[in-house]
Parts: sequence; C-alpha cells; structure tokens
Amino acid sequence: MYLEDYMIPHEEQRTVKWFLLFFYIILIGYDFFYYYLFPVFIAHKKIGSPSNFLYLTYIVITLLIPVAFYLNKINKQFLIKYIFFTSYLIITFIVDILSYYGRGDSYITGNIIEVYLVLSLPLFINTRYFWLVSIGITSKYMLIGIVLNSSNVIVPIILIVVLSVLAFFLLVRFQGYVRAISISYDRQLEGIVKGVIATLELKDPYTRGHSERVASYALLLAQEIGKFSKGEQKSFYYSCLLHDIGKVHIPDSILMKPGKLTKEEFEIIKSHPGVGAEAVKNVEGIKDCICVIRSHHERWDGKGYPDQLRGEEIPLLARVASVADAFDAMTSSRSYRAAMPVEEAYKRIIDGKGSQFDPNLVEVFIKVFPEWVKFHEKYQLTKQWEFPKEVEL
Repeated sequence: MYLEDYMIPHEEQRTVKWFLLFFYIILIGYDFFYYYLFPVFIAHKKIGSPSNFLYLTYIVITLLIPVAFYLNKINKQFLIKYIFFTSYLIITFIVDILSYYGRGDSYITGNIIEVYLVLSLPLFINTRYFWLVSIGITSKYMLIGIVLNSSNVIVPIILIVVLSVLAFFLLVRFQGYVRAISISYDRQLEGIVKGVIATLELKDPYTRGHSERVASYALLLAQEIGKFSKGEQKSFYYSCLLHDIGKVHIPDSILMKPGKLTKEEFEIIKSHPGVGAEAVKNVEGIKDCICVIRSHHERWDGKGYPDQLRGEEIPLLARVASVADAFDAMTSSRSYRAAMPVEEAYKRIIDGKGSQFDPNLVEVFIKVFPEWVKFHEKYQLTKQWEFPKEVEL
C-alpha cells in the first residue's frame, strides 16, 4: 500500500516527537509520585527509591536523547521507537534483577509507562512493533518471575495481555482505515496520471504508449537494483509515466516536425524537463521523485540538459529513467524515422556506457534486458497497457 509504505514514514517524525515527550513525562512523573509524593501524603512511609539501581534507568534514557536527535537528523525516525523500547526493556529488567535478587517475595515494581507503551501501539500502525512491545514486556515479567522465584509478576502479566488485546483491535481498525484511504488515494492518482497521459498522446500521437513503456522498463531496472521500497517504486513509476509532461507547452510544429530541428527549436524542446518538474512539484506521490521528470535527459558525461549535471550529481532514479527513455525512444517509430531493432538499441546502450549512461546501471541493464525484450514483444502484440502488479492497489 502506498500510504503504508511511503506516506506513513513521512508522518513518523511528528508521532515520534509526541511519543517521546509523553514517554519522559509519564516515566519521570510516575516515579516521582510513587516514591516521593505517595509515601508522604497517602501511605505515610519512608520516601525514596527502594533501590539505588533505579537510577541506572534514568542514566540510560538520558543517553538516548542525543541518539534520538541523530536518528531524526538522518531521517531514520522509525528506528527511534525500537531503540527506546528495547533499551528501556533491557535496563528495567537488569535493574529489577539487581534490586530484588534473593528477596523475590518482596518484588514490587513496574511503571505506568508500560501501560502507555502498550496503549500507544496503534498510533504507529506497525504490526511488527506491536508484537515486539507486547511480547517483550510480557516476556520480561515472566523471566523476572523465574529468576526471582516470585509470583508477584502474575498481575502485571495479566494486565499487559489484556491491554495488548485491546491495542491489537485498535491497531487492526486503524490499519483498515489507512487501507481504505490508500485505495481511494491511489485510484485518484492513477486517474490523474492516465488523464495526463491521454492528453499528451492526443497532442503527440507518435509518442503513444511511450510513457507507459518507459515507466515499465524503468520499474524493472529499479527492482533489479534492489534499493527501493514498494512505496518508492510506486512513486517512481508514476513519475516515469509523467516524465514528458512538460511537452504540453511545446508547439505542435516543433513536436511533430518530420525533419531536423533548428538550434532554436531544440532549445525549446530542452525546456520540457524543467517545465514538467515545475508543473507537478507539489503533487503528493510524485514530488519526492521530481528529479525523474527534471533530470531524465542529463548525461553521465555532463553534456545533458537542463542542468548539465555530471556523474553521480544526477539522482539515481533519474539515471534509471534515462536508460529506459533512451531504449524506448530507439525502439519506437517517430515522424522522422522508423523504430530500430531491440538488438541495435541494446548495442547503443552498451556503447553509451560511461558517456551518456551510468556505467554501473548499464551493467544492471544487461541483466534485466531479457525482461525488457519480453515486455517489448508483448506490448507490440497487444498494444495494451496495464499497471504492473508491483504498483497495483
């Protein structure tokens, strides 16, 4: 799902900030109340922690603050909750064992923070994190009960299990809402993309099917690289479909000219990547792959356009789209020439290694080329375009 794989991680930063704020408030506030206010005003007992080891917990969670800032800086917010929970679980287990070993019958511990951790699980809409927290806390109390030979862990175990069941139902409900929103969003975006493509094809019949073929070739190449999540692949695919959207501003007399373009006409053609990128820069689901639209005509040697980027200055996804765009341009008929055989296009891609194309991507292209040929042959027979399963709803 697009929202689950792509949009939700973008919202992780805000959720994590609030999660950490309440984590510290509840953890510190509860201990202060339980060990200092409760004994004085309610229980009339001696104030203070029953064990000096308790301060180890505060040392560890304090040291985690710069870790959280660093992970936020490098856009790895999704790791923060895992690190905080795992660290809290380990240090509280160690503190409880050190504090009560040899006197298990007197074991009384726990913090309402654990209730908070369980009840906040649905906010992250993450099944893996849910099982980590619910099983982790339950297992902690089971191990403590075994090591300390104490039956006092039964109540917190029952409480955590009950709360985990409640949190699970909320999590499933939230995931259902997200799934419904995602399907609706994808259908709207798909409709917009198809409409724009249809408009482009009406303006330039010779490029009919070009956008779809380029997107399909590029997706196969990106999948072979193996660096991109499903959400990133979907955003990339939509961006490839719209890579030539800037051509809507090119006059028909230039766009469909059967002969060689003049220098002035070619300069107008060269403006279409920038125009296209500007047109869709604020469209959700595409804006993070806007480089595909702007930079798919850049060259590895710096002789491309519109920015004359060189080598790895060109975004990786734009380099991927460049190979796909060039291959389909060569294997498609135009007003000024017939399509060339796929074998000749293959040879020209290889010849462009290190000049027009990223050398490493050319090596990946060699591996994925048989799949491109299969797609090319199938498309030529059916003349039909379908969204690949990888980006379907």
